[in-house]
Amino acid sequence: MPRRQEFLTQFAAPTRPSIHICKICRRLASTATASAAHASPVENPPPHAAVSSNKPFVPLRTAYKVKASILLSRPPLITRDLTPFEKSYFLYQRRLNERLAMPFSRYFYYQKGTPGDVEWKRKIKERLTPARDIGVYNAYAKEGWNDEVLVGAKESEPEAQVEALLWDAEVEGLKGEEEQEVKKHEVEKPMPRFTKADEVGDTKSLDRKMQRTLYLVVREGREGKWWFPNDVLVGKESLHTAAERIIVQAGGMNMNTWVVGNIPLGHYIHNYGTAAEFKDKSEDLKGEKFFFMKGRIMAGQANLVGNKLGLTDFQWLAKDEMQKTLAPRDWNAVKNILSGR
Repeated sequence: MPRRQEFLTQFAAPTRPSIHICKICRRLASTATASAAHASPVENPPPHAAVSSNKPFVPLRTAYKVKASILLSRPPLITRDLTPFEKSYFLYQRRLNERLAMPFSRYFYYQKGTPGDVEWKRKIKERLTPARDIGVYNAYAKEGWNDEVLVGAKESEPEAQVEALLWDAEVEGLKGEEEQEVKKHEVEKPMPRFTKADEVGDTKSLDRKMQRTLYLVVREGREGKWWFPNDVLVGKESLHTAAERIIVQAGGMNMNTWVVGNIPLGHYIHNYGTAAEFKDKSEDLKGEKFFFMKGRIMAGQANLVGNKLGLTDFQWLAKDEMQKTLAPRDWNAVKNILSGR
């Protein structure tokens, strides 16, 4: 009976393969089991209560209206005025050239006894030098080294030099160097650097501030602000194409213009600050983005009659004049992309 019971006990349990476990692994396993048994059960955190609000849902305005704007400019027509230092320096260089150059060979150019020779002797006696625009100066005299002008001298002024050149071209002796009677020839005089438009302050004229760059600014509506011509991009048109269209729609067909390049000079993000600026209530617009394209006018004049952008007035302004005309926020956005001259 004991053998039978031992036999049934042996074959009743499923046989398992014997696995050899080292002492270190057995010790680590028993330690992990004891730690899990003593650990407290994790409680589920309570769900957050739903926050109820009586405020209506206001959608965030994230979209912008993309616009192309043209900086149409007239470049300077003449060089700028010289500084007092530059005037003195250029006169000093011309007088220094007279000292270093070979003496003027009179008989190589004028035959002795001819009217040209007589006229030459009369003029050289007055100015002491072959040069006509450096004043009375003898480069080969004992005081030839003293070629710098004094403070307040008019020899370095461009106006005095022009008068000296005109006098030399107009005045001519009659019979000989002893004759004091002279006659004048009509000589075409250079145009003045300041025009009538500068005198009367005509900001619509392109014949003013010829030393500066002028930009076209327009007024939107009768009480609108002054700004550059601009419009919303239509369809898939590029900024270059939009700039050409804006020039025609704003200033008419009487301008010969050129849009420079396909890349804008800069951009300006104008966020609507007040409810009055939200013009289109059907769209959730946060503001407007302006991309400025560079343009040049070679000929013609702007004409706002029948324009399609609702413009009422225009001006051609320099950078310093534009600061007084544009809104402060708009001026701060474009002042660094405008030419200072």
